[in-house]
Amino acid sequence: MGAGTEPPSPESAAACSAQLDSMEDFEVLEEDEDDLSELPPLEDVGRARGPLQEDAQSAEQGPGEAAEDPQEWLDVLGSGLLKKKTLVPGQGVESRPHKGQEVTVRLRATLDDGTVVEENPSLTFTLGDCDVLQALDLCVQLMEMRETALITSDAKYCYGAQGRSPDIPPNAALTLEVELLEARDAPDLELLSGKEKIDLANRKRERGNFYYQQADYVLAINSYDIALKVIGSSSKVDFTPDEEAELLDVKVKCLNNLAASQLKLDHYEAALKSCNLVLEHQPGNIKALFRKGKVLAQQGEYREAIPILKAALKLEPSNKTIHAELSKLVKKHADQKTVETEMYRKMLGNPSASSTPVKCKDKLTWTIPWKWLFGATAIALGGVALSVVIAARN
Repeated sequence: MGAGTEPPSPESAAACSAQLDSMEDFEVLEEDEDDLSELPPLEDVGRARGPLQEDAQSAEQGPGEAAEDPQEWLDVLGSGLLKKKTLVPGQGVESRPHKGQEVTVRLRATLDDGTVVEENPSLTFTLGDCDVLQALDLCVQLMEMRETALITSDAKYCYGAQGRSPDIPPNAALTLEVELLEARDAPDLELLSGKEKIDLANRKRERGNFYYQQADYVLAINSYDIALKVIGSSSKVDFTPDEEAELLDVKVKCLNNLAASQLKLDHYEAALKSCNLVLEHQPGNIKALFRKGKVLAQQGEYREAIPILKAALKLEPSNKTIHAELSKLVKKHADQKTVETEMYRKMLGNPSASSTPVKCKDKLTWTIPWKWLFGATAIALGGVALSVVIAARN
């Protein structure tokens, strides 16, 4: 389904990539020391009461037996937003595919009014990698081999508030008819050729771009992280220098877009780490410099952020976004220095520079010694008088 259930078309992928990786508009992608793998790629199916109950009830059934009554709907997440019903029973619970496997399904998707928006007789994707709509990815994990199921999904697990132009309107629920045709282990990353690894990493990156466009930044991070793991995996195959260069280019794009997604989630330390990784490979990468400056600014580190943005501006003097951000930071830094100066003045007890308080201070300085002198004189005279009285009595 375009960018939703299969890799996007070359035209849409190019447009999306151009938008996300553009050197002209840094705000398109404001773009984890966090382990990105800890960020949940999907809602935890294991916690939903529906799948757990369904597993328990069908665990003792043999191959070919229906896991549930074909007419019963399974509330996959327990929220009523995603439901699955078996139309044709499969080959038993033990035939279900596992996360990380490549699965092939037959897919037919329709809107509530019956309009068909997708038909694919052989759609292949990696299960659990968020390569397709969440509704499809979640439910196929619960299907048996050769099972045909009907899935009804809220827009949240399809194309969300944005929809998919021109055929899927915003906030549109979908009905999916799915048949699980095949499941096999994913290819060994170590044995992929340079071109195969580049293509796989780009597909994962483009999927991350799709989720970013949907404002689903957690899933975007998940996809970029998978792409980076593909690129960073060891290999038993020799790559050409051109393939090595292309892999590095994909890695830099993933890291830049990863930083953008992390910024959206206020994961500042993670975003800073991603920017620094880009700058290790490309010290003059304008987008990484800009985003690093933004991260430091968000943390209140204006003194460190300003020279970084100046370096980015020097590389691209006509960039209005950098100009605007730098001007804003210079003003904030000046305001911060004013506040700090006033705070230190109060801490040290320094008076205002006005003339009136100075006169008061001078007056106070002269008044205290005269009072002290008068008191001391009175005490001295009293002591003399007491001595004379004592002497007279003796």
